[in-house]
Amino acid sequence: QVQVVESGGGLVQPGGSLRLSCAVSGSIFRIDAMGWYRQAPGKQREVVADITSGDTTNYANSVKGRFTVSRDNSKNMVYLEMNSLKPEDTAIYYCNAYVLVYSGRNYRYWGQGTQVTVSS
Repeated sequence: QVQVVESGGGLVQPGGSLRLSCAVSGSIFRIDAMGWYRQAPGKQREVVADITSGDTTNYANSVKGRFTVSRDNSKNMVYLEMNSLKPEDTAIYYCNAYVLVYSGRNYRYWGQGTQVTVSS
């Protein structure tokens, strides 16, 4: 069993910053790629940023230069530093991780999401 838990969401004014954290725990042999998606009301879930086990990162064009994804492999955690937030960044943010479990199979796990609201 693997658990993925996000934290750090909240209400912030436009131009402000937030840092999201995601902890992955359980029967983990290895964590490969990790990342963040978001879903705004009435819209499809979209990728925000991801990071490979080798620390290669990719970002959606809408967040490039404002968001930074990082990970701490010693703690099985991934982070999303969000700066210069805009109202259009308002969404539920979901963490996901590709986990190789001890059975030898690879699964993609998702967290329950954390709400980010950017509003004055």
